[in-house]
Amino acid sequence: MSAPAVSDAKRAVDLRHVRADDFRYLSAIARTGTRRSAALDLGVDHTTVSRRIHALEKTLDVRLIERGAVGWELTDIGRAVADRARAIEETLQEAVDAAVGDSGSTLRGRVRVTAPDGFGTLIVAPALARLRMLHKDLSVELLTATRQMNLQQSGFDVAIAVGATVNSRLVSETISTYSMGIYATAEYVDRYGAPASVDEVRNHPIIFFVDSLLQVGDLDLERHLPGATASFMSTNIFAHVEATRAGGGIGLLPAFMAGRHPDLVRLLPKEVDVRLVFSLAARRESLTNPTVRAVRDAIHAEAARRQGELLPPT
Repeated sequence: MSAPAVSDAKRAVDLRHVRADDFRYLSAIARTGTRRSAALDLGVDHTTVSRRIHALEKTLDVRLIERGAVGWELTDIGRAVADRARAIEETLQEAVDAAVGDSGSTLRGRVRVTAPDGFGTLIVAPALARLRMLHKDLSVELLTATRQMNLQQSGFDVAIAVGATVNSRLVSETISTYSMGIYATAEYVDRYGAPASVDEVRNHPIIFFVDSLLQVGDLDLERHLPGATASFMSTNIFAHVEATRAGGGIGLLPAFMAGRHPDLVRLLPKEVDVRLVFSLAARRESLTNPTVRAVRDAIHAEAARRQGELLPPT
């Protein structure tokens, strides 16, 4: 959809009344998705963001943001203005860089990433930590939870989820395929025996997610182990790993997590090899920010480097 035209006759504005700095606040909302996140990004109170956006709307005599299904969203005119505001922001930053002799290679600002617990902790965290050490003006927020990503929700720059994401307002990319299998300790197998088939798995205590709280269809237990019922359940994948290591039963675990523990033995590796996908989504406007792109690229690079852990041979 092309940006809506703004008629000069209808929107005659005296430029002397326009504060160029107010466009930074609109750009931050477009980039982060909420007024509160924009405030964190700019280092101000969220009421300041609200006040400056209101002042800009009053000056331009247009509605730039409106209440949506989840939080505040930019109007069509708001998105059109925000697109042009980013150019103003970049020009100002280039002017500052020129004044202080900065080559422009340093990444700046705050980036918020949401990711599943396991992938976020073991893959995303080290990738972002190394990136952060290279750029002292970069701040990273990593929020982890294994849940369905609400693509309508604001407040993230980069979101990682299990399964493919489809949303016309977001750019969606596959990060990596990963493998899940069933694991137990050698002591558990010695005491209770190993299942000889997938059907026999249902005779063992299963360690997995809380079904009633799980919103990720690709992690449905029945789909992967028909007839099996979890008897130890947690919303946290690290609890699954530790319960399995404690001999509490058979855990359906990501290979890149279970493979870190030599006390865990993979059972029926050929019969139970669940292949799922980690995908990354970001707003199109967010990816115009070099810092967000660098974070996206760092996550992709780390996943590629760790491909042997994510998808080991069976």
